[in-house]
Amino acid sequence: MSEPHVYNMIVVGGGPGGYTAALYAARAGLDTLVLEKLSAGGQMALTEQIDNYPGFEEGVDGFTLAERMQTQAERFGAKTEYAQVDRMDLTAVPKVLETSEGVFYARTVAVATGANPRELGLPGEAALTGRGVAYCAACDGMRYKGKTVVVVGGGNSAAADAMLLSRVANKVILVHRRDTLRATKIYHDPLMQAENIEFRWNSVVAELLQDGKLTGVKLRDVNTGEETTIPCDGVFISVGRKPATDLVEGQLTLDRSGYIVADETTRTNIPGVYAVGDVRTKPLRQVVTAVADGATAVHMAEEYLAGGE
Repeated sequence: MSEPHVYNMIVVGGGPGGYTAALYAARAGLDTLVLEKLSAGGQMALTEQIDNYPGFEEGVDGFTLAERMQTQAERFGAKTEYAQVDRMDLTAVPKVLETSEGVFYARTVAVATGANPRELGLPGEAALTGRGVAYCAACDGMRYKGKTVVVVGGGNSAAADAMLLSRVANKVILVHRRDTLRATKIYHDPLMQAENIEFRWNSVVAELLQDGKLTGVKLRDVNTGEETTIPCDGVFISVGRKPATDLVEGQLTLDRSGYIVADETTRTNIPGVYAVGDVRTKPLRQVVTAVADGATAVHMAEEYLAGGE
């Protein structure tokens, strides 16, 4: 019986961080495989217009950028396998990845499974994504310059999104189910002092109003049940993100929110395993920071493979 093929690096997830890791690994001469369950790009591929990634002065749509990243990595020899990863044994030597397309083995693994925005779960929400419903103010805020937008949430993400949008939009309405923000105190004064931010406390979005695109929201007072209609051009849902870490739970150390604990080196608690992109603990989750993680992970993996970690 022949010995199974062992890759130098397997990247789980074909988003910007994953394909950057694949690019750097392949260019370093490492035998590299990307396991992606759907298509390249992850959340980035769903973004209609990316204006904050360097080098594209007119912006670029996420799907196109994802395809370019995949093609570039594969030009240097990285391989892609479209497969659902069902189970991983990250402490085994070599590391074992069981997938819908068979079992793969690796000396190092870069976990780049990403994090998905938490949705409100309202009818029409998915269909309106990109047509008035958004989950990232830094990504999509400029599309609402001079317009009226609603921000849903009361934590740090919602507060930061409201502040960013207040510098772009004509009016920002912050909707929170409680009567005070959960966000840290540093956000409170700037939010209260912003002339174009309005607060709707003790309220939830009960309905998304549309006519082919979002036209407004219906709010419900959680105390009285009273409903009001707010016309708006966009709604930014900032109620948190859910990291895709089910596969590594019980193996890799996770923080209270479920993100993989890893610093700027991307190293996890298991030698030879790296957390790349939105799935790891970090202050900013953007395409450019995911890309940086991919490059760093390969640098650390090269040290590990050379016996230096």
